[in-house]
Amino acid sequence: MKKRITYFKKLIKRGRYDPCMSISTTQDDEMALSEHIEEFSQRLIFCLGILSTATLSCFADVRQIVKIFQAPAIGIKFLQFAPGEYFFASIKIAAFCGILISSPIILYQVFLYVLPGMTRKERDILLPMTIGSGLLFGVGLAFSYFFLVPAALKFFITYGSEVVEPFWSFDQYFDFVAVLIFTTGLAFQVPVIQIILGLLGIVSGKKMLAAWKYVVVVSTILAAVITPSTDPVTQILMASALLALYLGGSGIVILLKK
Repeated sequence: MKKRITYFKKLIKRGRYDPCMSISTTQDDEMALSEHIEEFSQRLIFCLGILSTATLSCFADVRQIVKIFQAPAIGIKFLQFAPGEYFFASIKIAAFCGILISSPIILYQVFLYVLPGMTRKERDILLPMTIGSGLLFGVGLAFSYFFLVPAALKFFITYGSEVVEPFWSFDQYFDFVAVLIFTTGLAFQVPVIQIILGLLGIVSGKKMLAAWKYVVVVSTILAAVITPSTDPVTQILMASALLALYLGGSGIVILLKK
């Protein structure tokens, strides 16, 4: 950032800087490659520091986080089948939560880095898209935790409950929950992809709506692929959410094109 301030000062001394100019018109085409690399390194170190701090903070309070992950598994007893299994699972939980917590700050740093090289139109599109993508990802995480995970666990607990006693490995349980939560967050990016395709003129909103029958089939297949479980309840919930997101994204594209 200091290099960019120095760059703008040089423009002022040369009489080439106009305060009315947008950031895109004074972009870094004259900045040396070393200055770009230095700024990239500074932002990368900052992001790694944020990620490390978030991960260590989560590890320091990992017991409370573990209770949050265990909450949907009502009536289940977790076992440790190998020495250090819970310890390594705690590290994975801290890293997973650290990434989720620090991701908004990291995305913001990426946005600041690419901002000077963008036109005003590109900035007006990218900023709302980035915010919307983050919100949808958060909604996807919440939807998975409060609806998909309990539905999947209920199915597995009740199925065969008269034959076997449910004792689960905590490490495998966390892997199951983490994959389901993360993939759901990614799946909720469907409207963002639709808006990008619509703004680029590749597919119109009306064509998207006209293809809803095919989307029902595709969303069902994607739900089966995305969800790590094989129970029908979770897959139906995921497929319904994907279809609703697709229809909502199609409506937004139509409104943006008016």
